[in-house]
Amino acid sequence: MLLLAARHRSWQLRLQIAPFGLIVGREAVLRSGLCGEAGTGVRLRFGPSPTGFLHLGGLRTALYNYIFAKKHGGSFVLRIEDTDQSRLVPGAAESIENVLEWAGIPPDESPQRGGPYGPYKQSERLDLYLKATETLVMKNAAYYCFCSPQRLEILKKEALRMRQTPKYDNRCRHLTLKQIEERLAQGCPHVIRFRMEEGAQPFEDLVYGVNRLEPASVEGDPVIIKADGFPTYHLANVVDDHHMKISHVLRGTEWLTSTSKHLLMYRAFGWDPPAFAHLPLLLNKDGSKLSKRQGNLLIQNLSQNGFLPEALLDIVTNSGSGFSGNRLGRILEELVSEFDVTKITTHSALLDLDKLPEFNRIHLRQRVEDVSSRQQLVTELQALVAKAFGDELIDGEALCTDYVERVLLHRKGHITRLQDLVSPAYSYLWIRPVVLRQQMLNLSTEGEKICSVVVRLLQTWPNDSVTPAELNSELRALQAQFTGTKYSVMMKFLRLVLSGQQQGPSVAEMMLSLGPKEVCQRLQRVIIN
Repeated sequence: MLLLAARHRSWQLRLQIAPFGLIVGREAVLRSGLCGEAGTGVRLRFGPSPTGFLHLGGLRTALYNYIFAKKHGGSFVLRIEDTDQSRLVPGAAESIENVLEWAGIPPDESPQRGGPYGPYKQSERLDLYLKATETLVMKNAAYYCFCSPQRLEILKKEALRMRQTPKYDNRCRHLTLKQIEERLAQGCPHVIRFRMEEGAQPFEDLVYGVNRLEPASVEGDPVIIKADGFPTYHLANVVDDHHMKISHVLRGTEWLTSTSKHLLMYRAFGWDPPAFAHLPLLLNKDGSKLSKRQGNLLIQNLSQNGFLPEALLDIVTNSGSGFSGNRLGRILEELVSEFDVTKITTHSALLDLDKLPEFNRIHLRQRVEDVSSRQQLVTELQALVAKAFGDELIDGEALCTDYVERVLLHRKGHITRLQDLVSPAYSYLWIRPVVLRQQMLNLSTEGEKICSVVVRLLQTWPNDSVTPAELNSELRALQAQFTGTKYSVMMKFLRLVLSGQQQGPSVAEMMLSLGPKEVCQRLQRVIIN
């Protein structure tokens, strides 16, 4: 095994003089106030495992860390926890950081950005963990364990047979120095375990309040260095949070029961721990846990399907707590200003993805209304249109910036995603429909007259100032010129001529989107033919 190979002999010698028992450092007093290590301020970290791509649950955890840090003028750190080498997904680590950038919550320190406390991948910090483990072994707070996987499996099965919670029986903590030396000399595979002692102190979680847990009474000594030489989560997080000067840890509630164990490690090292706040679970609508295997939760899939980062940040915070109230349409700056960790409840939150299109519709409308972000939407829509319709486009004018911008302004609030505008329902915006003359005659025998009258109206149309309501009023007034065609039939006829469809936006809205020039061309084709 690769574990601490260069240090084995020195450890064995030091074990002969190491005192028995843990070195007890100053007990940390966790408080609900803000406290960073002197000179470092508030520092929070998001530590995802690249065993899959980021989903909404992970984005929520990252967001809460980000807004807590920004709320108090602190730093947001991205640390990639890639110590489980057997489950790494290629490209996942880079994707996670890219997603945070895309979502508008970029880290201040990260593998790509660097920073004063790097490296920011745990696989590149192995020597730090080995030194920390050496310290624990010297203090007799950790020990070699040579139990085989087969023996551990037998212990587990026996506990289950007796209807007990499986746990390690701490057998190897009683090995003598001679026994350890012999097995190391024989090259026996082994791990390093942390010696958990009774006496864990109660701690105050910023969300769940005072917790009184005694891990030594309910579980065996945990592994801190695995057989492959990599640390487990328990050791790596304690070591990294200390050396990266993390002041507050916001993580999922599934780690709440492990916190007492981590505090025992802090005490063994003689370090002050950070403040802890555990976030309640974010669950699916049916109450089941979110999973990396749920493709509809993956951020990269949601992004490709046209969902905006603002909408994702909005829905995961509306599904939870930590704010004075919930309302649709909040942007990141508002989330930061309204956040209050004391308002996070202990109740699990349900994520209703059926509501995501409505969140997206609201934020897409906000983007369209903002001049700077609207220009980016114009560019994106031009690319979508070119890809969807290619050579079928209206003389290339469909890609004109002014035209695309007009379409966006008139359809804002009506579409949930930018991709909606290249769906079949909106194809009339980009290509001229083919309508059979018989179809038009079936609706009205006065079709040519309708087209002529509307064309004359459009020739005096001040397009920049007309509203849908005003145009609709003008069209309604025209109906008096037709004796055999009702207003509703006239609208059906115009809709068919303009779009080739029987349903869609109002005729007035269609005309405003297409513009007077294009509307006249489509109507005149009916007159000429």
